[in-house]
Amino acid sequence: MATAQRMVVIGANAAGMSAASQARRLKGAGELEIIALERGGHASYSACGIPYWVGGDVADAGDLIARTPEQHRERDIDLRLHTEVTELDPDGRRVRVRGRADGAAAGEWLGYDHLVVATGARPLRPALPGIDAPGVHGVQTMDDGRALLDALERAEAARTAEAPRRAVVVGAGYIGVEMAEALIRRGHRVTVLDRAEQPMSTLDPDMGRLVHEAMCRMGIETVTGATVTAVRTGEDGRVRAVATEDAEYEADTVVLGLGVRPETGLAREAGLPLGESGGLLTDLAMRVRGREDIWAGGDCVEVLDLVSGRTRHVALGTHANKHGQVIGTNVGGGYATFPGVVGTAVSKVCDLEIARTGLLETQAEALGLRFVTVTVESTSRAGYYPGAAPMHVKMLAERRTGRLLGVQIVGREGAGKRVDAAAVALTAGMTVEQMTALDLGYAPPFSPLWDPVLVAARKAVAEVRRAGAH
Repeated sequence: MATAQRMVVIGANAAGMSAASQARRLKGAGELEIIALERGGHASYSACGIPYWVGGDVADAGDLIARTPEQHRERDIDLRLHTEVTELDPDGRRVRVRGRADGAAAGEWLGYDHLVVATGARPLRPALPGIDAPGVHGVQTMDDGRALLDALERAEAARTAEAPRRAVVVGAGYIGVEMAEALIRRGHRVTVLDRAEQPMSTLDPDMGRLVHEAMCRMGIETVTGATVTAVRTGEDGRVRAVATEDAEYEADTVVLGLGVRPETGLAREAGLPLGESGGLLTDLAMRVRGREDIWAGGDCVEVLDLVSGRTRHVALGTHANKHGQVIGTNVGGGYATFPGVVGTAVSKVCDLEIARTGLLETQAEALGLRFVTVTVESTSRAGYYPGAAPMHVKMLAERRTGRLLGVQIVGREGAGKRVDAAAVALTAGMTVEQMTALDLGYAPPFSPLWDPVLVAARKAVAEVRRAGAH
């Protein structure tokens, strides 16, 4: 009887456990031994849901867990928590592991036939004075969320009307604006500091300005062009303020939302191929380039951008789960590929919805593309229907061909998910003229007669024709 092969997974969250679970569906324990190694104390949870747990939309941390460690083990997946991989040896087909809680011997080597690298991403934490002081929080893991929530609950218990709690969020990207909402909902006075021209650098500045104005109307003090220089502490050592080059902002709590970078230190030391952002490079089957027995997925990889034709780092749980499905299928004896992304993302701050897909103006310029842009203001429903809310849609199209290059949307309820139609059009390589004929759903409670995305497409067609005539 043939000996079972061994699949070792580093990182037991979205990509890693999706890979392990899919491989197990295809191969029984007698054919494939699966060992998943996780240096933290949780597995298979939604990191994207942490801001909503902190804000109170999600009542219990358990609601963020897709499958418990016990459920994985019941399916013959040997999940080892608090176990850290300290070294990769690709030539020897082994990894060095250290048990952080169970007393496993440091330096123990574990062999593999298939290695899955799903080490995720690490949050940016600049080396500033006071950055590690009590009261400064990241929100990357479940443990981070629990620590922040506990600190907020203690602060709220001690709060008085004369001394409202103050929070500063550093960074105005997705995590920053989501955490600003969470803290507002918990009764804090919130200041968001960002060094960019406008919040949400995933949008063009003109669309980011709409977000800026809306956040200020919500009572969120939003300071752009602000470079943080230090975190000030009091006599007790706890945070008391955040300093920039120009001012100082009082804070009982500081939340860092400065983005993430691929966690690929082990891969780099092992000589595995990395891209410009530091993410692992794979083929379409999610196999690390040049390695038949090593796979990688999730926030530690770079993926193909179908619009630009280049690789990029996109840290999203949707992609991570798809990567895991592809890896698990291939390890399990099937065949699957991950063709790439178009850069779709959606978020919200209070009742404002923010979405984008495809290229920004700066990205299109960097590629040497000649393009036109249009921006339209419409409504989420027929104007006469109750609850119709304003919506801005910006569209980029290639000047000569009319090929859709990107869409950004900022609006109220019903705005964000409209980006999906644009994402499909980008994936299909459609022109803006082809988009005008899309058979999108219409009824007054859901859309104006002409959906805002189609209104933008019509205007883009006219702009492409005008540009071609000159």
